[in-house]
Amino acid sequence: MMSEADFAGRGTTPLVLTIPGLNSSGPTHWQSIWERTRGDCDRVDLGMWASPRRNSWVTKLDHAIKMAPAPVILVAHSLGCLAVAWWAALEGQPYGWPVAGALLVAPPDCDRNDACQAVGGFGPVPKVSLPFPSVVVASRDDPYASIDRSHSMAKFWGSHFVDVGALGHINAESDVGAWLFGQRLLDRLIASANDRARMPPGDRSSAGPWSLYPPVAAPGPEHSGTRG
Repeated sequence: MMSEADFAGRGTTPLVLTIPGLNSSGPTHWQSIWERTRGDCDRVDLGMWASPRRNSWVTKLDHAIKMAPAPVILVAHSLGCLAVAWWAALEGQPYGWPVAGALLVAPPDCDRNDACQAVGGFGPVPKVSLPFPSVVVASRDDPYASIDRSHSMAKFWGSHFVDVGALGHINAESDVGAWLFGQRLLDRLIASANDRARMPPGDRSSAGPWSLYPPVAAPGPEHSGTRG
């Protein structure tokens, strides 16, 4: 992996690593569509998709991050969001490097009494401020997490929070296709990472994707918050 100074000097675009959840993401899932159409997205093969183990997923995610040829933006869905949070809790990094940002979509509540065994195995939800700018996107009728619990997870992680209204689990069944709104959020994270790399080191930790640019309007109800 190149150094942060090299990245700033070359203006290299970050690599996007997609991280599916339980049972992976099928061909009509927006993650799969992004991988086919954007040209900057690579899936992390976490394995054991039907019976995931937290530590195994964290180890494989850590390997993918460390092997990436450029700084990375993580795009996680569902249980993949918990893998990212646990990676931050167990592995960590200096702020914003090598992970330069994360889009965390529909994290499930792994602390619920009715959570399935695979999801419950990722509990408790880590209460750690993520060492990179991040955005949590949640739906008001997600069967795996209430909107209030999703907001709480965003607060634990120091993430910006976006409420997209009633989109279920924001998956293939949500009929979002290529999910253009999600791509706008991702593009914001990428642009922010590029600009932040050119800043003096002392200014980077306060420069998230919403501090550098006007906010992106959601296609429905949106609640947003910042760190804390």
